[in-house]
Amino acid sequence: MSLVNHSIPDSEICKKATQLVAAVSPTFLCHHCIRAFLFGDLLGQRDRLKYDRELLYLGAVMHDLGLTERFDGEQRFEVDGADAARAFVLEHGLSDEKAEVVWDAIALHTSGGIADRKQPEIALVHLGVSADVLGMKVSDMTRETVEQVLEAYPRLGFNRAITELLVSQVKRKPQTAALTWLAEVGRCCVHRFILPTWNEMLDRSPFAE
Repeated sequence: MSLVNHSIPDSEICKKATQLVAAVSPTFLCHHCIRAFLFGDLLGQRDRLKYDRELLYLGAVMHDLGLTERFDGEQRFEVDGADAARAFVLEHGLSDEKAEVVWDAIALHTSGGIADRKQPEIALVHLGVSADVLGMKVSDMTRETVEQVLEAYPRLGFNRAITELLVSQVKRKPQTAALTWLAEVGRCCVHRFILPTWNEMLDRSPFAE
């Protein structure tokens, strides 16, 4: 779609980030990351926000690097991805200050109530991801525009595929799910999934009260 493709920043670092994501991600995940940018950008334009579209794109397109085999470490996937993206943008000439914005956007992209209070590039990555995963604020966009985005970057069974990726995270490193939204993924989708309760964690502390 010419309208959609024209919306994607074409700076050298953005092109290289797209190439990286396409190389390490399954197609459904790569499409999701680009849709997250497009939806976030549409919401930013709607609200007439002032933001750096290149930073928004870098944060959005790389926000799920931590779910890929190459960058999946022992931390929460959001933090693994944020670390990988920061290293990438620094290597390709972005300033430390801008690299921190990319890190925050990725590390906080699942943190509703926090990310949306941050600067626009960070907030819009969160909103773009939320729009694509949960449909939040999609009704604020025109139906024609949403259809163009979906035609250019099809979902390809996204709901099932992303759930499988998240379940694999919970199974492999359940400690990172404790006290996070991933605990709900575990409870819903992983047989006999058990995490310590709040009271159990308090009982393990060295303090009597």
